[in-house]
Amino acid sequence: MLLKLALPKGSLQASTVRLFERAGYNVTLSERSYYPAMDDPELSAMLIRAQEVSRYVGHQVLDAGITGSDWHQDSGADLVTVTKLVYSKQGIAPCRWVLAVPADSPFQKPQDLAGKTIATELVNVTRRYFERLGVPVSIEFSWGATEVKPPELADAIVEITETGSSLRANRLRIIDTVMEVENLLLANHAAWEDPWKRRKLESLALLLSGALAAEDKVGLKMNVPRGKVDAVLGVLTALRRPTVSPLSDPEWVALETIIDERVVRDIIPQLKFAGAEGIVEYPLNKLVR
Repeated sequence: MLLKLALPKGSLQASTVRLFERAGYNVTLSERSYYPAMDDPELSAMLIRAQEVSRYVGHQVLDAGITGSDWHQDSGADLVTVTKLVYSKQGIAPCRWVLAVPADSPFQKPQDLAGKTIATELVNVTRRYFERLGVPVSIEFSWGATEVKPPELADAIVEITETGSSLRANRLRIIDTVMEVENLLLANHAAWEDPWKRRKLESLALLLSGALAAEDKVGLKMNVPRGKVDAVLGVLTALRRPTVSPLSDPEWVALETIIDERVVRDIIPQLKFAGAEGIVEYPLNKLVR
């Protein structure tokens, strides 16, 4: 059996490959091929533009694929969401589509754009957004470089951003968020109803989600005298409850826990002062809850 999988080509390609590698899959790319090699003989991958993934999965050309909730909603395809995967081209922070106008524009809210022209690649989602607000606008498809359209070619744009730096560099001001984007592992109904493919998809989702859950976490293990266990646990009170195991020396225990990487530099000195010894910090590839 073979599961045919679409991986997003373009801005998400590199971060998606890194995610698969953290999940335990070796993905080999070739500059001249749209077919990455994977070390799982039950997976066949193809690189496809994120905008087209839902369409080809929906047409059952492929069994499943990863794309953004933005492009999936824009396509209107009826697919099964196997799991949500929150990551972006620069990290794990989600992206968002925003409504932006020139910095010196008089427009302050979406309602001010009634009768105006909006440029975007995300045409259907943008149309539904303005329909919900009851604001009549003209929506034009943008083939790219959307940030340069205002004010000569459009009054406003709907564009995706992760940090907002590109919009600011082009002297644009955000006036509303149209939608936040989550990456999705999607499958067509035929694949999801196939027992083997469904189990394969569920296993893949488990590993990818575990890799994302471990993204900003590290493991800590240490040895602690029994008389100082309470003091050490006091340092870890607000964190995940650690595992405490006996050692060959009955006067000592081993303690192990998982914490946010950002607090490690503050926690380790406190653990040392509280009596912990042999403190080891180690990276995590996957965290399966």
